[in-house]
Amino acid sequence: MLEGRYRIDAPIARGGMSMVFRGVDIRLDRPVAIKVMDPKFAGDPQFLQRFELEARAVAKLKHPGLVAVYDQGVDGDHPFLIMELVEGGTLRELLRERGPMPPHAVRAVAEPVLAAVGVAHAAGLVHRDIKPENVLISDSGEVKIADFGLVRAVASANITSASVILGTAAYLSPEQVTSGSADARSDVYSAGILIFEMLTGRTPFNGDSSISIALQRVEKDVPSPSRLIGGVPPEFDELVAHATAREPSHRFADATEMAVELRRIARELQLPDYRVPSPTESAEHVSARYKVAPATPAPAWQAPARHTPARPAVTEATTWIPADPPTQHLGQQPQHTRVMTAARELPPEYAPPPGPPVKDRNQRSELIEDRGKSRRTVFIWLGIVITLALLLGIGGWWLGVGRYSAVPSIAGLDSQRAVTTLQDAGFKTETRQKASDIIPVGNVVGTDPAAGTKVVKGSTVAVLVSSGKPKVPEITAGQDVVSVEKAIKDAGLIPVESGDVGSTAPKGTVAKVDPAPGTVLPAGGSVKVYRSKGVVSAKVPDVSGKTEDEAKAVLQKAGITVQDTRAEYNGRIKAGQVIGTDPAAGSTVDSGTVSLIVNSAVEVPNLLGASVSSARTKLEALGLQVTVRQLANNDGSIVISQSTVPGGNVEAGSTITIVALP
Repeated sequence: MLEGRYRIDAPIARGGMSMVFRGVDIRLDRPVAIKVMDPKFAGDPQFLQRFELEARAVAKLKHPGLVAVYDQGVDGDHPFLIMELVEGGTLRELLRERGPMPPHAVRAVAEPVLAAVGVAHAAGLVHRDIKPENVLISDSGEVKIADFGLVRAVASANITSASVILGTAAYLSPEQVTSGSADARSDVYSAGILIFEMLTGRTPFNGDSSISIALQRVEKDVPSPSRLIGGVPPEFDELVAHATAREPSHRFADATEMAVELRRIARELQLPDYRVPSPTESAEHVSARYKVAPATPAPAWQAPARHTPARPAVTEATTWIPADPPTQHLGQQPQHTRVMTAARELPPEYAPPPGPPVKDRNQRSELIEDRGKSRRTVFIWLGIVITLALLLGIGGWWLGVGRYSAVPSIAGLDSQRAVTTLQDAGFKTETRQKASDIIPVGNVVGTDPAAGTKVVKGSTVAVLVSSGKPKVPEITAGQDVVSVEKAIKDAGLIPVESGDVGSTAPKGTVAKVDPAPGTVLPAGGSVKVYRSKGVVSAKVPDVSGKTEDEAKAVLQKAGITVQDTRAEYNGRIKAGQVIGTDPAAGSTVDSGTVSLIVNSAVEVPNLLGASVSSARTKLEALGLQVTVRQLANNDGSIVISQSTVPGGNVEAGSTITIVALP
């Protein structure tokens, strides 16, 4: 069971990074496919974060050609993904069973795949690993594409070597081989290779290793399918050539554009509609024959009826049970218990040797009495041992299992019903706020510990109630770093250590955070945390006449941080440039911070020769008032003079007088 909800029934397929099982969501009684990632990924926070983000992104997509993603999580050392169970098989299994496909069958597979991938491309997602193993064909003829985002999630893992080519070598685009980058056009290349293989029954490049296969596509063009097999229309040769061009800009822009071209070819060739068959002996079909054994214990042994030999039980289908079966070597037949049904006289050679003769009846009575005492002693000690074993067993069960209970799921409940559900299950409760950019304010986000976790009965379980979208918590200078980082994490954000700055706050405490407290961010957003390096004395340099960015760079180099920026008017300095600082240049500051003063003046443009209408529009756009002197009220008159020279500075809102003729 995963998270106490998803029962694993039987294996379907194993890959290099994961294993796929068929299973059941016992809460909804729904069959599901369960992809369990390799345990080595469970300790990698970058993989887990990317794994969750990719699962969320794919779950938002809606298209009949996309395998639906229902849930994701981590149970112990097992990151997992819960997906729609497609009852059928893969395109790889179909190609093994039937070989190359005719053009109308290729179109029936490729068109829904391209349409589904096109939906993902429109949402900004890239598959990165289109291949026959990821194309699923249901028993009803539906074609679906699976495994969106897993390659990028694995690529983000710290444990992934930089020398490893991520993706299947036979289907990688040249840019994935050379630079590791991928976009929608990379998926188009892989789709072209997929169509090539469906038409010919093989991939275009072969080699001794994955690296050699991958490097060939950097140097060679994909050959036309018609060169390897007869009957391929030239339109399909052109489609494959366009999709697999080595230069990405020469390919289709995305899968949707390629799907449109495939439909045009189908209309031109008048290809018939076709229902794609699912493979007969697929791994999914084989897994469907497995049965989950009932959890009732079998008796230790049972004596067979008299003269009736015992036989091993034979079930109609193979039984796959998670527990280890009894050890039995291949080729051995089960050994059965022999039962003695009647008393037999022992042969003379097996008769017991004669003992010393009993002298009299009294001695025989003493022997019988001693034997009875010995038996009573054995029974007493046997009772003591059994009692101790029972007590130890009950105590061990209580310590290991009995005193624990699983936290019930409260998803979808309001806070009051959630508290009642937990209390009915024997837990104490408390309510805590948790930021969420998905769950509305006041609704239940979940529990801490999470649902399904085994905890001691009667312990406290927190009901997490949504406080709305995450925002930077209220933080003041001088707080310790640990409490600040915890507050940021509790707000659903990620604290990032960003170095030391001068501050009046005690050395080693928090000087400031960026963005400022109260700023709303998306879930998982980063908040920079700056430590204080104490009071730093620094001489303020002269930054007048510089742009704001240039002034900040000069001050930062001097060990001074700009605390805030304010605007003032100055007619001698160019508009938008820095007038000075507060404290002024040459001063020594102990706090390591200054205020930057920027000129708020407006630079008057050159209006000479412009029409009155054009001049008025320019001045009003700068926030200036306009007075026009002219002989006749005509917006087409030409400006011959202006009260402020071109390039001069005036305060915002000032009045500019222009003279126009005629």
